[in-house]
Amino acid sequence: MSGTGIEDQLAQARSRLDRLSARAAWREVRSGAAWLVDIRPAAQRAEEGEVAPGLGPLVIERNVLEWRFDPRQDAVLPGVDFDIRVIVMCQEGYTSSLAADALRSLGLSRATDLIGGFAAWRGHGLPVARPAILLQS
Repeated sequence: MSGTGIEDQLAQARSRLDRLSARAAWREVRSGAAWLVDIRPAAQRAEEGEVAPGLGPLVIERNVLEWRFDPRQDAVLPGVDFDIRVIVMCQEGYTSSLAADALRSLGLSRATDLIGGFAAWRGHGLPVARPAILLQS
């Protein structure tokens, strides 16, 4: 067997991040010091809810994240440079650690993630939009 398991990869990624609590992330985003990026798929956002729109969260699904945040790419978002502060958020804080580490590998040295993900954000009573009501047919 070769390579490392996902738990080892996650531990390695987190060792390179200065991860943030939900409240610390909220303070940075609210002050304009950071961009909050929700990488959850649409179905999960519809079921679980989203960060309140007034905080300006960006929704960029995981499969295109690096292309939108690599300043060397044509598909980069306006305003992205190597010094930008990005806080990546997934549902529970696992995928976001791997994604934030991938951004750091691209040269965005201030990229990090939210400990506990959206579940922690909501659990701390921070601003959220209500989840969509999914109708059964």
